[in-house]
Amino acid sequence: MAILSLHNVSKSFGALKVAQEISFDLEKGEALGVIGPNGAGKSTLFNLIAGNLAVDSGRIEFEGGDITRMPVEKRCLAGFGRSFQIPQPFEKLTVFENLVVAGAFGSHAPEAQVTETCARILVETELIERANTPAGSLTLLQRKRLELARGLATGPKILLLDEIAGGLTEAECQSLVETIRGIHASGVSIIWIEHVLHALNSVVERLLVLDFGRVIGLGDPAEIMTSKEVREIYLGIEI
Repeated sequence: MAILSLHNVSKSFGALKVAQEISFDLEKGEALGVIGPNGAGKSTLFNLIAGNLAVDSGRIEFEGGDITRMPVEKRCLAGFGRSFQIPQPFEKLTVFENLVVAGAFGSHAPEAQVTETCARILVETELIERANTPAGSLTLLQRKRLELARGLATGPKILLLDEIAGGLTEAECQSLVETIRGIHASGVSIIWIEHVLHALNSVVERLLVLDFGRVIGLGDPAEIMTSKEVREIYLGIEI
């Protein structure tokens, strides 16, 4: 059963078409990877799904209901969580306080439940030992983990991850992937934009490929990565 469906979603800025009739379903509990060259429209896709951008045409459905015109804050409350490519926590607040802010304003949960949930997420994201550490003093991996934790603090049904593995060492990347695997195993549906392909392919069940705002491939990761068109456009390999 699809938890999210996009039907011919399009967006333009003047003559520049950043999303061209994008259609796909995200199954409940599925992890979907999104790849494509720089400027392909990946972040735009996230902004359209999360409500940061309004679609020009097409329809977005969440759990069977039309959310095409639903504002971003209501989508968050409905069950969308998101990380951003460049972590921007409240640097003077502690790690735990960052989570509580996200949980308090991004969910309908009462205060006591928010506190309990945030404590559990600290353990889940391996940040429990940094709970009282100011966010501004964290390492890059810890900031990435905090970005992931803040997305989880709202209690999402769908988690949007935007290049969360970027800039990490191989060991750090592997450690973060294990955490994301655990989140996926708990039943959270995931859409993950990533350039670190081995990390992405170790988690997702399907890959969606974008180029100039249009879908050029969608399917099994192994089949997608051997596609002639994908290798030519995304990997820059002439076949």
